[in-house]
Amino acid sequence: MGAQWKHKGRTENAAAKGKIFTKLVKEIMVAAKGGPDPSTNARLRMAVDAAKKASMPRDTLERAIKKGSGQLDEQVNYEVVTYEGFAPHQVPVIVECLTENKNRTATNIRVLFRKGQLASSGAVSWDFNRLGVIEASPPAADTDAETAAIEAGAQDVEKGEEGGARFLTAPTDLDAVGRALTGQGWTVSASNLAWIAKNPVQLEGEARGEVESFLEAIDEDDDVQNIFVGLR
Repeated sequence: MGAQWKHKGRTENAAAKGKIFTKLVKEIMVAAKGGPDPSTNARLRMAVDAAKKASMPRDTLERAIKKGSGQLDEQVNYEVVTYEGFAPHQVPVIVECLTENKNRTATNIRVLFRKGQLASSGAVSWDFNRLGVIEASPPAADTDAETAAIEAGAQDVEKGEEGGARFLTAPTDLDAVGRALTGQGWTVSASNLAWIAKNPVQLEGEARGEVESFLEAIDEDDDVQNIFVGLR
């Protein structure tokens, strides 16, 4: 929860899957501005890997790359816009958007933050660390994650879901560490840059429900790409 807000069971229906594809297409298009070849464009490679894991159709993926790299006549220029603020109960939140219309996005975000508090740039991010996060499963049940982290050059490792591990890296080391882990036999399921809260808030019961409802409403906005929240 402290790393990134995620819906559980989000891929269970077609509408949810379509929403995921929309976010992935945007990320691919922005990443492809740095070049259409995933082998020489680390950001694009991570976006393509995520799209493949989500079972995105190949023609959709290839079209997004061509569109983002300027190989097609139709041009859409997405910009990254980041908002900082607080959910109910003063829970810190960072919202990353990809948009072709910043005025529309700003208006929508202001409305969505009415149940919380929108803050100025830097008011929240100082209490987060910008890190690379890799989620991976080991080649064998007895594989030592800490040894793997050291050998791959990760800064830290945490217990992940279903016997997996969560490796934390410097932002510039994300791609190299992911490749190193793959070379050790680990199966990487996710690799991205994230904001990790230094002092996440602990909430239970009704208060936690209010925060989760607030986050779900923000996540439904088409321009919202990622939400990072300081909540245990």
